[in-house]
Amino acid sequence: MEATHQRLWLSADTLPSIVERILQFGTGRFLRGFVGAFVQDRNEAVSGDGERAWVVDVVESTGSGTAARLAAQGGRYHLLVRGLSGGQPVDSVRVVSCIDRTLDVRLDAEAVWAAGLDPDLRVIVSNTTEAGYRAGPDGFPARLLEVLVRRARTGLPGVTILPCELVERNGEVLRGLVSDEALARSEPPAVMADVLDGNHWAVTLVDRIVTSPPADLPQALGDPLSVAAEPYASWIVGLPEHDRGAASVPQHPVVRRVGDVAPFALRKIRILNGAHTALVTRTRGGPWALVREAMSDEAIAAWLERLLRDEVVPALGARIDEGQAFVTDVLERFRNPYLDHRLADIAQGHEAKLATRIVPTYHDYLRRFGRRPATLAWLLEQERVL
Repeated sequence: MEATHQRLWLSADTLPSIVERILQFGTGRFLRGFVGAFVQDRNEAVSGDGERAWVVDVVESTGSGTAARLAAQGGRYHLLVRGLSGGQPVDSVRVVSCIDRTLDVRLDAEAVWAAGLDPDLRVIVSNTTEAGYRAGPDGFPARLLEVLVRRARTGLPGVTILPCELVERNGEVLRGLVSDEALARSEPPAVMADVLDGNHWAVTLVDRIVTSPPADLPQALGDPLSVAAEPYASWIVGLPEHDRGAASVPQHPVVRRVGDVAPFALRKIRILNGAHTALVTRTRGGPWALVREAMSDEAIAAWLERLLRDEVVPALGARIDEGQAFVTDVLERFRNPYLDHRLADIAQGHEAKLATRIVPTYHDYLRRFGRRPATLAWLLEQERVL
């Protein structure tokens, strides 16, 4: 098993001569349908005339066995993209083949540290969930610190760190946790400075629904690691202005470099997440079990669109960009005929979601226009909030 985890899947005759490496902590479904998809797109678009392709070294740390299963498949898996795009149905299947190495930090940590010393390494990506942000030697901050310390001591240049965890201000939080680990290890000040200031710590916001394919498709493809993703995707990468040009970030139409992710986070919470929560209230007691079923009801779809376009977007004003275009994307995503998004699942923690997704928008509208937003007011009255 140890040997397969260190195997190079991309042979000399298939690996582009100019590559940039991504060290990816996490083997889960989301990263396979998100980072893996974008890297594959990039590589298929590379013409070869000095353009750089990207390859991914994947690190497992949870004991899921996914690294070994990826190794058994030569680092390849199927990606299904299913949904609506521009009003047109999309239903495609492709093979993602950008993984070069699979590693398991529990079985061979030294192989992971060696991958971190690769001179072609430019980016470290992670999706270890909030649980991965724990302190101690088995937490992601300590493992990231080990990679960065070894690079600093070897004199290798800094890398761009792109955390994909759904943690507010994730890059800043992660940098703080790595600093705490460095202090606990009594790393010399010069090394700490290299680790904390010599790398590019991005704050990111990721948005794409990635699920397991229908039960019959993985068997038909002969691929238990296949994943299904909606056509929509967004990767907002927040970097300070002085870092934005120097940081290596994979180029892709869905990747957007910004100075601050806060407006995009606000837009997502109040429009996308807020629409989900609003639907729970609007459909309560009705026959609809899924979001797409509710959206097939013309009255409900019109009600939701009116809520978003006439009240939520105006309430947010200049604090967000492209609000109406984002509403168009959200409504299309909600109509995805391949996605079974249960309203009962969205309804969990409903009271807390109302407090963060709906109530602030109501008050924003009231302050901005001096009158009650009718649809938001009705919604909150149904919940006995007003």
